[in-house]
Parts: sequence; C-alpha cells; structure tokens
Amino acid sequence: MIHTLDIHHFLELSGTIPVIDVRTPLEFDHARIPGAYNLPIFSNEERVMVGTTYKQKGREAAILLGFDLTGPKWSGFIKQALKLAPEKRIMVHCWRGGMRSGAMAWALNLYGFEVYLLEGGYKRFRNWVLDQFKKQYPILVLGGMTGSGKTQILHKLKEKGEQIIDLEGLAQHQGSSYGSMGYLNQPSQEHFENLLAVALSKVDTDRPLWLEDESLSIGRCFIPNPIFKQIRENTVFKVHIPLEERINFLVEEYGKLNRDFLIERTEKIGKRLGPEQTRDAIAAIKEGRMADFIRIALYYYDKTYSNGQGKRRPESIKIIQCMHTNAEENSKLILEHLKKADLTLVK
Repeated sequence: MIHTLDIHHFLELSGTIPVIDVRTPLEFDHARIPGAYNLPIFSNEERVMVGTTYKQKGREAAILLGFDLTGPKWSGFIKQALKLAPEKRIMVHCWRGGMRSGAMAWALNLYGFEVYLLEGGYKRFRNWVLDQFKKQYPILVLGGMTGSGKTQILHKLKEKGEQIIDLEGLAQHQGSSYGSMGYLNQPSQEHFENLLAVALSKVDTDRPLWLEDESLSIGRCFIPNPIFKQIRENTVFKVHIPLEERINFLVEEYGKLNRDFLIERTEKIGKRLGPEQTRDAIAAIKEGRMADFIRIALYYYDKTYSNGQGKRRPESIKIIQCMHTNAEENSKLILEHLKKADLTLVK
C-alpha cells in the first residue's frame, strides 16, 4: 500500500523507517534529508537526457525515455530496498514528489512494500527547514576567547543533561582560519541548514538550548540570519581563562597539524595579522615553536572576539572566571552560575 504523508508526519516516521531519496547522486550529495539513503532512479547524465527530451519533445517522450533507461534497473532497485528495509516498510521522496518517487513507490508497492511517500518531495522539506529558522528558541550562549575549550565544555554540558547544538560539529569546521584542521570536509550551505533545522526541531522549548558563540560564518557555512540574531541577542556565559592556559590548549589541539597547512592558513590571514607578525608566525611554525605561533595568532583572534563582544549589550554577558581549560570543572561552574542568574528564557 502507498501512503502519502505531509512533511510533519513524514519526519515523525523517518526516525523509525528507512528513507530513500531517488534523486540523482549529484542532487543527493549536494544536500538531503539527514539520514536518508540514495537510491537514484537516474544517473546524473540520464536525468539531463530526460530533462532535455521533456523540453524538446514533451512529457510523453520523456516518460518513454525514462522507462527505456530504467527498464533493466528495477529488480536492482527492489533488491537494494530490501537490504535497507527487510521488513518491507520504506519511505520515498524525490525533488517535488513527482514521477520519480511515484514510479519507485509503484514498483515497491507491487513487490509488497508498505510505502510512505512525501507530499511535495524534497522541495517541501526545504520549506520546512526555512520555517524552523523563523521560530524563537530558549538560547543560552557559551562564550570565551579562542582556546577556551568551548566545544569540550558544550559536550560536558550535554553529558549533564543540558540541551546543546554543536554548530561547529554540524559545519565540520572549528571556526577559525585553521578550522578545517587540514582534513575536515564541510557540507554545502544547504545541507548545513538541513542538519541545523532537524536539530532545532528536536529542541524542548521549556529548557535552555546551549549554542557556542560563533561568528556569522563557520568556515564556508553561514548560520541562518534569524538564528544568528538570536545568538547575538541572548545571554552569554563567557568563560575567562588565563592566556597561558589557552596557549597550552591550542598547542595540544593544533600543534600536531601539518605544517604546510598551518603556513598556508597563516598566509591567508596575513593582511589582518600584519607583515611582521605573519613572518614571525611562519618562522615559528617552521621551527616547531608552536607556542610562539599560537601566541601571535591569538593576538588577532582575541582582538576579533573582543570586537564581536562589543556589539552585545554589556548586561547580557556573564563572566565566569576559570583557572584552566578543564571542561568538566568549567561546565560545573557554568551550571552553578546559571542557577544563580535566575534568567527568563526567550522562547
């Protein structure tokens, strides 16, 4: 049997039933519903052929070509679907809930699958994604200068039962010019938004949601403006950690990275560091003096962070003095300050 579901019911079921995306590999790789599997009806080249035929010869000619191209593939589609959903319950979508998903749903239903079809397809999912960014969330911001171990603190808060969203984790980037670490691959902007929207949809708005204090961009990914605005306007719990502690933390985190990568990224921010600081930083990297390199880079990053803090209301910043970068202890201090702050959450 085939069931057509609206986006809300589709997403509710998607946590328990496999979702197959029948768009092309190119479409899927660019952005997708998180957790979906790709079972493309057409290859990238075949989709172009069908689209061209549709424009030049019309709908019926395109449909016939589609059947010619996919004819030998159908048993393979069913076998792949069985591997993903051995209980024969599966969810299907394409771009707009049209012929591709309809054809796949028909074939799987014929074989005995219980099929759930997304009304409006991936396009409808994208509208849902953008809707999530229009809502208000009970955001609390975890702040602190570079090297404060904010991401580690964030995850310790999660271990203690707090709600968090790790924006850098979703963006696969540490946030600074060195944030790709030389090996992280970022999602497209569209897929970053998809991941963030799904995470936001799971938030309990009666409890605080912790986000790390970020600039608008995390590498090549940009925080959606409505969410960034909320981050900028809500209360910041800023951990203040001694400079030498932060340097030691960053030496441990960045000191083992490829030196050519560190030099290349340092040259990228050379105009902002200044010619002498850039020269000295590169020399320190080449000579393995990582603490000296970090100290020079922090001068720039601390100045940038302070400029960002200057755009906030001073009364919205709660300073928490920390002696070191121990995430366990610092997370406890933050929760103690939260209890004393007696905040009214915006939601």
